[in-house]
Amino acid sequence: MKMKRAKRAPRPVVAAAAVVQDTGRLLAQQVGDALKGHGMTLVTAESCTGGGIAQAITMISGSSAWFDRGFVTYSNTAKEEMLGVAPHTLEEHGAVSEQTVREMADGALQYSRAQVALSVSGVAGPTGGTPEKPVGMVWFAWASNDNVQAVCHQLSGDRDAIRAKSVQIALQGVLNLLNGITKTA
Repeated sequence: MKMKRAKRAPRPVVAAAAVVQDTGRLLAQQVGDALKGHGMTLVTAESCTGGGIAQAITMISGSSAWFDRGFVTYSNTAKEEMLGVAPHTLEEHGAVSEQTVREMADGALQYSRAQVALSVSGVAGPTGGTPEKPVGMVWFAWASNDNVQAVCHQLSGDRDAIRAKSVQIALQGVLNLLNGITKTA
């Protein structure tokens, strides 16, 4: 008589999204601590992340002390109406461009009470990419006072991975800005 082997309980699998979410939460906490230390507040202007940065921030209890507001400006019209992005900027350079994220960050500061802004616009995919602006191209900008820094990243992975990595890069950029570091993640 053969004995049946007991089935092993499946090993818990830590999903990549959960790891990214935990990293985003840790970064958001660090951003909050740094902003509080500087006596400043943050505003976000998001396109391809669809509010993911604001979500990571508001997962932190007490974030209302350092997070002023978030703009989700997915369409070009929203970027124009809510952030004051110039129509000719969008026509000439497109939504996924250095010029656009710089204007988004400037507009976010102008239309909020915050002293620090971050903006993000990119192609999260799986559709929408072009040879000039492929899936995974994401532009970021961080601004405070008269200082605006912008950088482009070419990210890999599916839509969720690109959006999650964008949240991390955006939050790390705030830390870098506050620490006087111009190099980003």
